[in-house]
Amino acid sequence: MACGILHGMTLRIDKSGRIVVPKAIRERLGLKPRMALEALEQPGGILLRPVAQRPPMVKVEGLWVHQGVAQPGAAWDRALEDMREERIQSVLKANW
Repeated sequence: MACGILHGMTLRIDKSGRIVVPKAIRERLGLKPRMALEALEQPGGILLRPVAQRPPMVKVEGLWVHQGVAQPGAAWDRALEDMREERIQSVLKANW
């Protein structure tokens, strides 16, 4: 092991396309069963890394922004229209 990275370890893909990550690597990286990983294609191969857990809403320049994935069947058009109408009404009330 050099710099905390295992070299020369061979992994195999089974008939179902699964790869087993050795226990030593799972423990060192804190990988748990059912944890989601993302695969990034790179010039030298594939990089596997845990999916970053992000909060569904973040504040960007004073506005709340949803950074998750819409639920199937979500009425986002209607939600945006409602939000726009609320903002228009609050601006009109503030100017009266």
